Amino acid sequence: MNFTRWSARLPGTQRRAAARTDTPVPPDRRGEGSVPAARAERRLAGGAHPPSAVDELPVRDVLDRVPALVALVHGPEHRIAYLNGAYTAAFGDRPAGAPAREALPELAALGLLPLLDQVLRSGRPRTLKSRKAVDGRSYTFTCTPVAEDADRGAGVLVFATDVTDHAEAAERLRASERRQRETAVTLQRSLLPQELEQPDDLRIAATYQPGGTEAAVGGDWYDVITLGGGRTALVIGDVMGRGVRAAAVMGQLRTAVRAYARLDLPPHEVLQLLDGLAAEIDANQIATCVYAVHDPDEGRLVYASAGHLPILVRDETGSVSRADEPTGPPLGTGGWMHSSGSIALGPGSTAVLYTDGLVERRDKDLDEGIAALADALAGATGTPQVVCDRLVRSAGVTADHDDDVAVLVLQHPARTGPDGDLFRNAALELLGGVEAAPRARAFASGVLTSWRFPAELQDLGVLATSELVANSLQHGTPPMRLRLRRTDRRLIVEVTDGDDHLPLRRRAGPGDESGRGIAIVATISSNWGCRRTPGGGKSVWCEFALPDDRAS
Repeated sequence: MNFTRWSARLPGTQRRAAARTDTPVPPDRRGEGSVPAARAERRLAGGAHPPSAVDELPVRDVLDRVPALVALVHGPEHRIAYLNGAYTAAFGDRPAGAPAREALPELAALGLLPLLDQVLRSGRPRTLKSRKAVDGRSYTFTCTPVAEDADRGAGVLVFATDVTDHAEAAERLRASERRQRETAVTLQRSLLPQELEQPDDLRIAATYQPGGTEAAVGGDWYDVITLGGGRTALVIGDVMGRGVRAAAVMGQLRTAVRAYARLDLPPHEVLQLLDGLAAEIDANQIATCVYAVHDPDEGRLVYASAGHLPILVRDETGSVSRADEPTGPPLGTGGWMHSSGSIALGPGSTAVLYTDGLVERRDKDLDEGIAALADALAGATGTPQVVCDRLVRSAGVTADHDDDVAVLVLQHPARTGPDGDLFRNAALELLGGVEAAPRARAFASGVLTSWRFPAELQDLGVLATSELVANSLQHGTPPMRLRLRRTDRRLIVEVTDGDDHLPLRRRAGPGDESGRGIAIVATISSNWGCRRTPGGGKSVWCEFALPDDRAS
């Protein structure tokens, strides 16, 4: 069907087409199909008069009938020329000719008088949006210049529209957003560690600051986990997205990290497990993360990164280095084999782990932000908390920052003098056969005596050394090594060998000739554990808490 030809026959079509082409409609076809015209003719036929033109309506009568507040003022003192009924109903009647500063205090309270001055000077209208007046209602004021009067000078027409309903709805929305933000911030902070663990060999501080201009916080998080045997795990991450959902995902990942850390796995294996878990939690949520392990005896930070920003380390000379590689894709992407790297963190060094809110800006490249952070770290000295605060300030992070910021600072202090005497190491290579056990006991006894431990603690340390060495001689393979280590809080006994089968604590039967060594160690020590070493083999360790009145 030809809709164009069909539509030309619709009522009134010919008349409208003629109007567009300036072609007159034939007299015999005028008004054909025009329903409104026919109704008008019927009204006129009934004797009714057509409505008056707008120009003929009295202005004062119109203004008196509008629900908006209208006021007309003249001259530099804004003397009252007219107030409509709505205005007087809202604020009361005012004497004509009185200056606005005295007679219209409600406008002065809203700061509208300077706006009237601007309108008079510029000759341009001005608007003041949604201000609450003394009558408790909210108005939007529009001030329009009026042509100059011969007697009273130029004037300003004040037109106020009641927007109370809109203002209250907007305030309810803002209150709802504030409650949602407070809920998300509360959840976020409750899922972060309330108090950081403080390892023996490290000094650690952290800060978290939610974004100030967003209705919902993000999923930035951090944690410190003591692994035992003097080793410490440090983790920082960022869940993409915002709000309660991102915070909830963050909480699940943080809990999983703590569980995986207890397995004492290498950093890349922890991230591998987290990667699969993140995909199961929410396939649409991805997260970046750095997991690092510090061993004071090795003097290095072994780490693995899943799409996160590089760790920055300042050594004892003030030089800053970046741990850029290796870096894999974010958690939740799957299909990637993560790998571990390492960076030196010896005595006197400071390391910084952070999220992108600290260095990322809309008007700058990300590398520029990281370089600026490295410069700030090079000059930042003091305690970890002082360094943390200085880095946040140098990055320009304020209360109204547009992104979440998490920073984790750790220091490996260089201890000397009496403080250094509280941190000591002693090691013995276990060579030979069965004679290695008595030699290890004699070595442990001599070292613990030289460290001036109480006799009871010396006896427990020698017993633990004997059991761990005997277990390694029976079930392990060379090379074997005994390491004794003391800190200001504990004594650590550790034995390593070349076999990667981890011992299990089990209950030995009455007739069993073995299986009691690990049970004895677990009973007499405050903590024990085992792990596979990177080069193959294993490490079995135990700890003894030092008494508070120990000698230095």
